[in-house]
Amino acid sequence: MKNLLKLTAYLIGGFIMPVFWLFIHYSCNQDAKNKAPEPAVEKDIVPATATPATLVLADAATILNRQEVPILCYHQIRNWKDADSKTARAYIVPEAIFADQMRSLADSGYHSILPDQLYEYLAYGKPLPSKPVMITFDDTRLDQYTAALPELNRYGFKGVFFIMTVSLGKPGYMSKDQVKQLSDAGHIIGSHTYDHQNVKKYVDKDWQEQIVKPSRQLQEITGKKIEYFAYPFGLWNREAIPHLKEHGFKSVFQLSTDRDKDDPLFTIRRIIVTGDRGGEGMQKLMKNSFH
Repeated sequence: MKNLLKLTAYLIGGFIMPVFWLFIHYSCNQDAKNKAPEPAVEKDIVPATATPATLVLADAATILNRQEVPILCYHQIRNWKDADSKTARAYIVPEAIFADQMRSLADSGYHSILPDQLYEYLAYGKPLPSKPVMITFDDTRLDQYTAALPELNRYGFKGVFFIMTVSLGKPGYMSKDQVKQLSDAGHIIGSHTYDHQNVKKYVDKDWQEQIVKPSRQLQEITGKKIEYFAYPFGLWNREAIPHLKEHGFKSVFQLSTDRDKDDPLFTIRRIIVTGDRGGEGMQKLMKNSFH
């Protein structure tokens, strides 16, 4: 009898205890599900012991010592007319000559770069493609869109178009829609003032008319912040630089005079490409002009 009672107790315990623990486990899981989830703890992408790299803006001396990038400046891309003076022809590149110049760059392995790339190279030492060149256009001329753009597209080049807003939509000049198309296609739109007034002569009201309003209009057209500027006639003075910084430009382009020793990013050099040089002659000019 005693043995029968022990067997019965053993069998009952063997059945009840697993059921009991199963019930406890189920109840705990349900409680956990019903609790509000605790907020996730955001984990560092970089381990706590590591220090994230921080970009430090190079000083003026370092920027001035970097290898210069050739920057070409074009105005009109059209065939010469009998009425064009010798002075005017210096700013006019015939279509066939321009095509030869672009072909020469492509055949020689040049890669077009844009102002952001140049800025990051000068300011932070970031690498550039091999044989970089920047191709820029001033004054909003229509032939930059109709004649120059197809040649850029032929070789996959991108350009920088410095827009004088007074001329938008006028005969012989680009429209707002064409400027927008350039921007949408990956070219960069920069400011070239309202009506090409010499920056060295600006007084207080001129900064609003020549800098603030054109940048605002170009931003409305492109949907992008306007961060680059080219001095009309390439003329600049040190007094202008703080104003240009205040109005949000990252870097500014002149022509071929010396760069400012304290603000080289606001006096980046370019050369005017004339129409009397084919591709080979232009490349010689590039090599002699940038160091």
